[in-house]
Amino acid sequence: MKEASFYKRLKDNQVQCLLCPHLCTIKPNERGSCHVRENQKGKLYSLVYGKAISTGVDPIEKKPLFHFLPGTFSYSIATMGCNFHCQFCQNSDISQPGNGIYGRNITPEEIVESAIENDCKSIAYTYTEPTIFYEYAFDIAKLAKKQGLKNIFVTNGFINPEPLKEISPYLDAANIDLKSFSEEFYKNIVCARLKPVLDSIKLYHELGIFLEITTLIIPGKNDSEKELTQISEFIASIDKNIPWHVSRFHPMYKMNNLGATPEKTLMKAIEIGKKSGLKYIYAGNLPGNDFESTFCPKCNAKLIDRYGYQIEKTTLKENKCPFCGEKINIIQNN
Repeated sequence: MKEASFYKRLKDNQVQCLLCPHLCTIKPNERGSCHVRENQKGKLYSLVYGKAISTGVDPIEKKPLFHFLPGTFSYSIATMGCNFHCQFCQNSDISQPGNGIYGRNITPEEIVESAIENDCKSIAYTYTEPTIFYEYAFDIAKLAKKQGLKNIFVTNGFINPEPLKEISPYLDAANIDLKSFSEEFYKNIVCARLKPVLDSIKLYHELGIFLEITTLIIPGKNDSEKELTQISEFIASIDKNIPWHVSRFHPMYKMNNLGATPEKTLMKAIEIGKKSGLKYIYAGNLPGNDFESTFCPKCNAKLIDRYGYQIEKTTLKENKCPFCGEKINIIQNN
């Protein structure tokens, strides 16, 4: 447990959390929307500091990050809790904890040591929303930076500007879920708002944090041509070099009555993304297709051949296409 970094005290021992755009007003002995920040006698505390619910070594492609240190491993860590309540969450058992707070006591120093011992080049704050274990992630990230490790947020992007600016010197890359382009979707299906996510994506880019975007395409919910066009055009308006991952939905949690996303829907999204000018578009949760691989946006040569999370072959030379010389938006492991 650690006192929260971003909050203000109110009258009657109430506090307001300033970490994310929910801006929860929390009475004594109660918690915010994330379930892991509690008001104790007029002070706000993170209940998950140092309590890792999940750790593991993953290919960085699993995050998914295809253009940031491809072919390397990332040490992944999560605590319980989330500031979203997605009806399709694949990690609902740890993201929606209720009143229970579980996890192994692991210090930031131990996390960094484990990353180095496992030959990881980065630490990914993932599985649940890293914003809600901000203080823990911040302390780990500072230590990791000193040891030459990179830091990655796999995030819903629902964070206020000041906390993001504070951690940005230690944050190297992020994959942000842009779940929809509809305020109604964000309100009814994930219990949040769209605009703060859009603003956050812009700020990540302005701060120089390497960005990739993921959209899980859910049949009948966010798969219209209009909405996919809005998403891809928004990304392109920031930077056409940002990779966009369109990912296949599989039934789970409170949406187990829906079918999986048809392959043709992902192909439609890829075509829409290309029309919007995006240079790098990938199909996720659909292994064995050429849309997992990286192609030169100029001459269409295959530069990185992937199968699932594995790189089969690469011809990329010093971030340039060896066939036409086009510069590729990628950060490779030196």
